[in-house]
This record gives sequence, C-alpha cells and structure tokens, in this order.
Amino acid sequence: MEGTLLPLPSPSSCAAPTKPNQHFSLPFSALNHHCHLNFPKFLSKPKNETLSVFSPRCSLRGSTFAIDRDEASVLGKTDNSSAALPKIDKTGRFCSPRAARELALSMIYAACLEGVDPVRLFEKRLNARREAGYEFDKGKLLEYNHMSFGGPPVSVESDEEANELLRNIEKESDIEAEVLAAPPKLVYNKLILRFTRKLLVAVRDKWDSHVPVINKVVPPNWKDEPAGKILELSILHLAMSEMAALETRHQIVINEAVDLAKRFCDGAAPRIINGCLRTFVRDLELEA
Repeated sequence: MEGTLLPLPSPSSCAAPTKPNQHFSLPFSALNHHCHLNFPKFLSKPKNETLSVFSPRCSLRGSTFAIDRDEASVLGKTDNSSAALPKIDKTGRFCSPRAARELALSMIYAACLEGVDPVRLFEKRLNARREAGYEFDKGKLLEYNHMSFGGPPVSVESDEEANELLRNIEKESDIEAEVLAAPPKLVYNKLILRFTRKLLVAVRDKWDSHVPVINKVVPPNWKDEPAGKILELSILHLAMSEMAALETRHQIVINEAVDLAKRFCDGAAPRIINGCLRTFVRDLELEA
C-alpha cells in the first residue's frame, strides 16, 4: 500500500479474504492512542468487528460507474436548501444523498480500523441476520437530523438550563445511535443503498492513486499523525473518488464534504477539507 494515509487494503489484495489488520500501515497501538483522544464518542472503535457502524454522535462517471436516470436525479441535488429532496420516502426510508454519503463514510472509517475492504464490509452489514425479536421504530428517522452541526460553546445561566441542554444532547445521541446501528435495509431505500455501494467501490478503486494526491494537499500535521485524522482523511477520499469516478458536480461534492466535516469533525477540518478539495479540482481541470 503506497503511503501511510488510512490503511485500507489495495484493490489487488481484495481478491482473497484477509485477516483483520493485515493491511494496516499503522500499528493498532497508534490507532488506539490517537482515535480515542481526538474523536467524539460516536467514532469509538467498533466493539463488534463483524458489524461496524457509527455509534451516537458527539455534542458537537466513468463507464464502470454508469448511473441510471433515477440515480442521476438524486446525485444532482444537494441537501443544503429547502428545495432538496425529502429525507424520507413513501416507504419510510431515507432517500437523501446525504444519507448515502454518511453511510459510506461510516463504512470507510470502520474499514480503516479493521484493515478490510469497505465494499465487503458494507455487503456484510447489508446481509447480516437480524437478532430474533428485533424491531426498529421508523419514527426515529423523522427525528434524525442530517444537518445537525457542531457549533461554538453554548452559554447557560443556570444549572437547570445546563441539565436541559445535556438531556437534549443525550436524546439526540440516542436517536442517532439507534438509527445508525439499525439494519441498513430498514433505514435506507434501494436507490440510496446502490449509491452508497458505488461510492465505496469508487473509494476502493481510487485509493492508491489518491494517497499521493492527498499527501500533497493536506497540512503537515495531518500527515505526521494520520491515525488521529482517519475521519478527515476518509472524507477527502470519499469526495475525491466521487468527483473522479462518479463525476458528480464538483461544487455539490465539496459542499457535502464540508458539511460532513462540520457534522463529524473538530476545529479547522471543514476549512482545510474545503481547501484541499478545491486544490484537487483545480489540478483535475489543469490535467484536462
């Protein structure tokens, strides 16, 4: 695997099953040291390695990827305006492209931790058997907010206000935990699941070629401590692969990537990711 960014197995190595972590270019000790210090609660290392998902949030087109007309209509829209598609379809499942990108990001992150192929991990989760007696309350999908971003510290004037704020945060985290841990076929419609798989195939196939590109555009501290920036680097891989392989409009992808960073990352990550992706797009245009 070229470089040290995010130890996924290379596409050529995915032909046969691999042991967990066999393709890590970073030791588990580095991952354990950095991830739990710098990442919010919902990004803790999955307890069950066979079914890795995001846990609750912290407070805060090439021919190979041809898209049919229905999918193109979805990809051509962003979730940032009131004119965006409704997030729930008539079957009661997520139908927003934002949901597909969130799901893909969770699979990439888990694949990096486990050192496995993200497409295989996704398919394994899709086909996982449900526990006996399991029921999912689809009403939770209406309460789940894809646009809930972290923000600056909140000031409160009393213990009562602070406790109420903490209760609201805990309730939101519980909703997200239940939604994101539910079987994907109950949460996402077929169109979104197909889109998610296309994103993951693109990320896997473009991984090695994008490592040196990312090494050129990210800040030195991201390269020095990649284990502490797995999520940020995963967002870059996801966005670059979508632009390069699926040919989604650049501005849509950049906006979505920045929103993912606002939602799931800390500090200056949204600004840095925006700059990295704009540099990537500029270089693509120069090469064309």
